[in-house]
Amino acid sequence: MSNPLPDPEAESCESRPMPQATIQSWPAREADLGAGLKVSRVLPLHQHRMVGPWCFLDSFGPLSFTDGKAMDIAPHPHIGLQTVSWLFSGEILHNDSLGSECLVRPGQLNLMTAGRGISHTEQTPSAHSGQLHGLQLWVALPDAHRQCEPHFNHYTDLPILEPGGGRIHIFTGQLAGADANTRTYSPMVGAELNIIGHSTLQLPLEPTWEHALVVISGEISLEGQSLAPGSLHYLGTQRHGLELVCRTATRAVLIGGAPFGETIMIWWNFVGRTLDDIRQARTDWENHQRFGEVAAYHGQRLPAPELVGRPIAR
Repeated sequence: MSNPLPDPEAESCESRPMPQATIQSWPAREADLGAGLKVSRVLPLHQHRMVGPWCFLDSFGPLSFTDGKAMDIAPHPHIGLQTVSWLFSGEILHNDSLGSECLVRPGQLNLMTAGRGISHTEQTPSAHSGQLHGLQLWVALPDAHRQCEPHFNHYTDLPILEPGGGRIHIFTGQLAGADANTRTYSPMVGAELNIIGHSTLQLPLEPTWEHALVVISGEISLEGQSLAPGSLHYLGTQRHGLELVCRTATRAVLIGGAPFGETIMIWWNFVGRTLDDIRQARTDWENHQRFGEVAAYHGQRLPAPELVGRPIAR
């Protein structure tokens, strides 16, 4: 999905993991994509930029509709990242400049590796359920892989854990000894947690990684601290596990990974290392170079916003 809240300046984002366990909470930013579709920007925030290799998380919906397209994101480019599309309800049709076409539904993963450059679209299909609720996340590619050839992968057989108190769907990476076996370039995890009301869920974690929770719905607490929906709850490192206490049925998302250890630059839909990387990607998109065309989409592609020629450190 294209970034609906671009800053005019490229942002220099440094990985700054806390060296100990913590609970730090920051509210998301809100945007409206039109047609009633609301987006909450959970990551990056000014207070915290990355969690492991995760550098972007938008939550969209929930939305019920009957006519038209709840989502119609015209062709737009990406470099230096992977897009992770995960749904709680509804369906999205993906098309890209490689010729990939794929419908994703809840419990399935669309994973697009942009590498040196790709363009794609995301739309509500003509035959749909009238529901839309999910996440769009980005994973920064390490410097050694950020110029790789672009790829698209669709996964339907992803591991489900059923510890006492709930159900965990791992959509990428590793958690509690289970591996999603998705295409990854850094040690990481992404998982949906569905926890039964009036119950406690215990979950082991890799202590050298940093983690964060995003509560989608429900009432949940950790170490006696309530975790509100619509915020990033950063948990730091040196945690061997979580004990989540739920008063009501709760849906949450866990992200985490090894501290990234590289400073990246984010602007619009691009993840680079220097302002020159960003400038060149913008120029190539405007000149119809590098990113290819999404032949399956009938309509205009998204123009690049204006870029202010100075980076801002966050």
